[in-house]
Amino acid sequence: MDESNELNKETTSSKTNKMIEGTFWLTVGNFLSRFLGLIYIIPWYSWMGEHAKVSNGLYGMGYNIYAIFLLISTAGIPSAVTKQIAYYNSLDDPEMSNQFFYSSLKIATFIGVIASFGMYLFSPIIAKSSGGGQDLTAVIRSLSIIVIFFPSMSVIRGYFQGNQQMKPYAVSQILEQIGRVIYMLLSTFIIMKVLNGNYVTAVVHSTFAAFIGLIVSYVYLLFKLHKEAPLNDIFLQNKKSKINSKGLLKELLQVSIPFIIMASGISLFKLIDQFTFSRIMSQISTYSDMRLTELFAIFSTNPDKLTMIVIALATSLSSAGLPLLTEFFTKKNKLSLSKMVTNNIQLFLFITLPSILGMILLAKPLYTLFYEPSNLGTKVLIQACLTGFILGFYMLSSSILQSINQNRYAIFTLLIGAIVKLILQYPLISIFEVYGPLLATAISFGIICILNLKKIINITHPDIKLLLKRTVLISFSCILMLLVVLLVRNFLYLFLDPERKMHSFLIVTFAAIIGIMTYLFLSFKTGLSDALLGFNAKKLKNKLKLFSK
Repeated sequence: MDESNELNKETTSSKTNKMIEGTFWLTVGNFLSRFLGLIYIIPWYSWMGEHAKVSNGLYGMGYNIYAIFLLISTAGIPSAVTKQIAYYNSLDDPEMSNQFFYSSLKIATFIGVIASFGMYLFSPIIAKSSGGGQDLTAVIRSLSIIVIFFPSMSVIRGYFQGNQQMKPYAVSQILEQIGRVIYMLLSTFIIMKVLNGNYVTAVVHSTFAAFIGLIVSYVYLLFKLHKEAPLNDIFLQNKKSKINSKGLLKELLQVSIPFIIMASGISLFKLIDQFTFSRIMSQISTYSDMRLTELFAIFSTNPDKLTMIVIALATSLSSAGLPLLTEFFTKKNKLSLSKMVTNNIQLFLFITLPSILGMILLAKPLYTLFYEPSNLGTKVLIQACLTGFILGFYMLSSSILQSINQNRYAIFTLLIGAIVKLILQYPLISIFEVYGPLLATAISFGIICILNLKKIINITHPDIKLLLKRTVLISFSCILMLLVVLLVRNFLYLFLDPERKMHSFLIVTFAAIIGIMTYLFLSFKTGLSDALLGFNAKKLKNKLKLFSK
């Protein structure tokens, strides 16, 4: 009996370490890809000149539509593939895993073609409803070609993730961003600086850059897939298999539908903002269409570049734990499930809380660095950071609910949040103008998170005492870190101007480095890093040669 318990503990520990390793790779991939997608804005915004604000607003509107069509085209399939492959692996059924993967590729390709055609065809109607006109139509159409290929690429990523191979997933994200950013910057520089061209043309090429990045990522994934699991083996096995493909496709769609609804949550709320903000503001103000596009950029596109990094971290945490949570739930391993959920929530707080608070403290130089000096932009960025923390927890909580087969409940809470958002949108925009949409989003997702957390606690029974203890430790470390960063920031303000780009870069760099080192020091000393990161914390400590006795 004792040997059995010891074996169970070792297995649970091994799987927890595997989740942490997966979290590491997904976090690195998400962070670096988001970071690359962030730093390009500095030269890009500058090269756009007087059209920078409206260009960024146009870019953001196009990407909001693109995000929805991506979700429709993937139909939640990548996450469903991850979950189902993890499920079949837990049953030691690799043949079923490969069959499911092959079927997913076929249906994803078909849906991608249909969704791409629909996006191209209806782009004028969508653009007009958004207040973007012909300029936005061109932007949306430049993105439609990507929708053909993205679903099948996402299925391959889901295959690796379901097999708990997170490195190819992460590297593919980084390569995708590198290809996208290189093409975007080159095309924008040539159009705006060499040819003195039109800013709309530059925006169209900037959005088309996503297709270039996709091709780079796709080639890498196919190479890794062939190396890890030769394509010929998968396809030949599928032809010989007597498994009912139609039954598998039906199962795939049944699993996928909840994922698309949940994954579209944040994008859906952004679309509500895009379709309502200009209309409501036109009724209550005398702003021009161009000014309204600029305001949309200030509260939506601009802060998203920064806050989405935090949301990406939350996505990494939720995605990495998905296969193991599904496995523990399938095998009815309640103890391991409880520990995994407890650890997921702690990791979320450990990473995102200091990130959000640090961004709030450095909001002014951050906004100046990436955009321009703006009191309004700084205030909205602070509000967006707070909202970003709530959105991050939504991503985590909804993923946990899906892992434990609570899809209907997760959809129900999202529906409640959407209703609250629609009810609050008009009065909050009327009262607070540019601050209104973010406030409505924060309140709505806050309600969703409370409902989701209540359900998670009732089913998985996480260690509440441990969570509270660790939350206090994390909060204490964050407060001390903030005090140090505040002193450094105010000291740098004595001889550096936060309204100048180069000065802002120095302020953000020095303050961020000192803040990170302070937080690492405190997390090592309090034992937080060892408790949450396990062996990876020891490796980090040894590599940095920090705090050794």
